[in-house]
Amino acid sequence: MEGTAAPPVLRMQGITRRFGSLVANDDISLQLAPGEVLGLLGENGAGKSTLVSILFGHYTPDAGRIEVFGRELPLGQPRAALAAGIGMVHQHFTLADNLTVLDNVVLGTERFWQPFSRRSEARARLLEVGRRFGLGVAPDALVGTLSVGERQRVEILKALYRGARILILDEPTAVLTPQESEALFATLAGMVAQGLSIIFISHKLAEVLRVAQRVVVLRAGRVVAQAATAQTHASELARWMVGQEVAPPQARPSEVAQRPVVCALQGVHTGSGRERLAGVSLELRAGEITAVAGVSGNGQLALAELLCGLRAASAGQVLLAGEPLRAQPAWLVAHGVARIPEDRHGVGVVGDLPVWENAVSERLRSPLFCRGGWIRRQAARAHARAIEQAFDVRGAGLDAPARALSGGNMQKLILGRALHAPDGGTPRLIVAHQPTWGLDVGAVAYVQQQLLAARDAGAAVLLISDDLDEVLALGDQVAVMHGGHLTPARHRQDWTRESIGMAMAGAVETA
Repeated sequence: MEGTAAPPVLRMQGITRRFGSLVANDDISLQLAPGEVLGLLGENGAGKSTLVSILFGHYTPDAGRIEVFGRELPLGQPRAALAAGIGMVHQHFTLADNLTVLDNVVLGTERFWQPFSRRSEARARLLEVGRRFGLGVAPDALVGTLSVGERQRVEILKALYRGARILILDEPTAVLTPQESEALFATLAGMVAQGLSIIFISHKLAEVLRVAQRVVVLRAGRVVAQAATAQTHASELARWMVGQEVAPPQARPSEVAQRPVVCALQGVHTGSGRERLAGVSLELRAGEITAVAGVSGNGQLALAELLCGLRAASAGQVLLAGEPLRAQPAWLVAHGVARIPEDRHGVGVVGDLPVWENAVSERLRSPLFCRGGWIRRQAARAHARAIEQAFDVRGAGLDAPARALSGGNMQKLILGRALHAPDGGTPRLIVAHQPTWGLDVGAVAYVQQQLLAARDAGAAVLLISDDLDEVLALGDQVAVMHGGHLTPARHRQDWTRESIGMAMAGAVETA
């Protein structure tokens, strides 16, 4: 009958999944319409990843059913999900850098015992899919030579090449420049216009409101809200996600007076390759946040490791309070340098050690926690308990392994270890590398407020972040890194999102 709405392309009904006593998904039902972009939101641990993993066949639910294009989907079978037209683009790309675009796209689509590869047919199909959806890439280009935005196009092409009609995008703009994000949004609009349906997972609420027609919000494994994006706003979404109002960080007015330099880099070079520093000069001042923006992999890790004593300069010099910085982590901790590493799971904590040991792990040589080679357990546990209370670390006791913590609570533990010195003092220098990466809006606000409080207490803060909203909200001075080079640091008011994006892409001269 004319005017009747088209049936949904996806229907998930009563999806429940338990991991022991934890109910990750609790009776979740949702629908996806043809040509619709559905924003899927929620805190870390809200159940988003479990839900899409069930949809893609990686997990089998304890209860519930899924229909795709009117047919019941066999559960727990990724091959069945692919055959039904479901494609997924993961936040971390799954591409082989040493293979061409064509090789990456066709990998796994041909039978192992096939006597020959139909490369000419595959090339023609790849070019046609790219032309149809506006995803032009060179089939013979090595993936290792592509920009981040081009690699993401290859990931999307992989899904579309396999016939995806429902596309799951997990944090698709996490490592893109603003210009690359705009290109992605234009691509998504074209895909939707041709009938594709998209599940868009992101912590960037402004992007969700721009891209999606409708949102579903999860909290503690349950659907707590559904709304058309035209009838809601970012603050309401944040409140639904965390269950309370979320206050944005408060920027500080600019100051004319120059603050004392805590750390100075002068013409520093480190190693070779992509993750290197090439003639970097920078001054980090007390009571100031210096934010370094850039696409991951352009030298930010080298900069963070240099200032944390994990990498030495091959040329140039680094001074900490006028003294040459040593490539010795213990020396740096003793001299008031605190670190918040990029990889909280692999580097920030030792997952199998209990929370209390992780809380004191960087100060075990301190006589407060060690005497005669023996750990003073009572003092160590008291300090860990103080961190747990001061930084609201929840979800596990002091004796639970650190891996039992959610991402947000693990980051709070790392923050507490870095910022809560046993003597009550403020760190001299804080190196915060992607401190809010992958966190929900509530945890992001908490971490940002802690960094602002440390700055106001007199610490020099180096904030390395891919998130331009964070850079512009927190940075007193902003510099941009590309290819191991760093632009001069300028006041944040001297930058625009567009100029930062150009510098991130290497279109602005660096010094």
